[in-house]
Amino acid sequence: MLPFPPLAIVLILSIAVHFPATVTSGDLPSFSEAPAFRNGEECPRTTWSSLPKGSYNPSIIHIAMTLDATYLRGSIAGVLSVLQHASCPENIVFHFLASHRRAELRRIIVTTFPYLSFHLYHFDTNLVKGKISSSIRRALDQPLNYARIYLADLLPGGVRRIIYFDSDLIVVDDVAKLWEINLGPHVLGAPEYCHANFTNYFTAKFWSNPAFTTSFRGRKPCYFNTGVMVIDLWRWREGKFTERLETWMRIQKRYRIYQLGSLPPFLLVFAGDVEGVEHRWNQHGLGGDNLEGLCRNLHPGPVSLLHWSGKGKPWLRLDSKRPCPLDSLWAPYDLFRHASLISDS
Repeated sequence: MLPFPPLAIVLILSIAVHFPATVTSGDLPSFSEAPAFRNGEECPRTTWSSLPKGSYNPSIIHIAMTLDATYLRGSIAGVLSVLQHASCPENIVFHFLASHRRAELRRIIVTTFPYLSFHLYHFDTNLVKGKISSSIRRALDQPLNYARIYLADLLPGGVRRIIYFDSDLIVVDDVAKLWEINLGPHVLGAPEYCHANFTNYFTAKFWSNPAFTTSFRGRKPCYFNTGVMVIDLWRWREGKFTERLETWMRIQKRYRIYQLGSLPPFLLVFAGDVEGVEHRWNQHGLGGDNLEGLCRNLHPGPVSLLHWSGKGKPWLRLDSKRPCPLDSLWAPYDLFRHASLISDS
């Protein structure tokens, strides 16, 4: 059974095949203009721009994503999927983080989504210079992959809560349901997987050193994927969690205690202290493992979000004419303009 009804697929496909405009910027991908998504009468009329500076309104949904040339196509699809399924799309504000080519990226966002409320922030790669260690996949070593650690520093103080989304996912449900979860006393909420073999995420050097392993004392550590997180930024700032994550990054540089990029520091700091979210909100691993990226099936249960974490990305597999079956669920959100569709020849 598909995660959304056939009628929704027809509507999405009608968007995917309609090309009212082309967005180009140098060698960056070009995209079709997305349709406008408007609020219904039941939606609150407050907008982010109308709020007094520093104030907070829980009816405004804040979503953070990164933007770069490599994953831009995935980011655009992710934004479209959120708007397509939102009950109050005009109440969503996107907070984009980019380290390079911000003017070009801003132009693409504005032209692809003319009605979108968003802010674009500069992520200074010097923040992680000297702190990143090589991992099992080069994509995991890029500085922008660590930008999620600095959300509390980069976003305005009036943004109390944020949803962080990776750039290789689509949302097929109303994101307001995720936004409204109760974090309780926790700083962070995410789907947890306590059946996973937690020892696999750290090296033997970590497990043989009591100074490291005692970091989990008093906690039942469970795996969670950092591509989908709900974060209380005020509590994050109060608890100085950026500094805590940076500490583990420095330890990693010296002792080599893990091999998976920005994920292990989050596990070290938060595992066992996370507000559990329904698994439907991160059907992750659809990109396969980090080495081969083989096709995978959905996990059992309902689906609200599909996440192509792993090596295989749907846009690359579709372009190579070797897609996995689930890549067909991502394709309707792809606004990318293929050269064959815009050529005059």
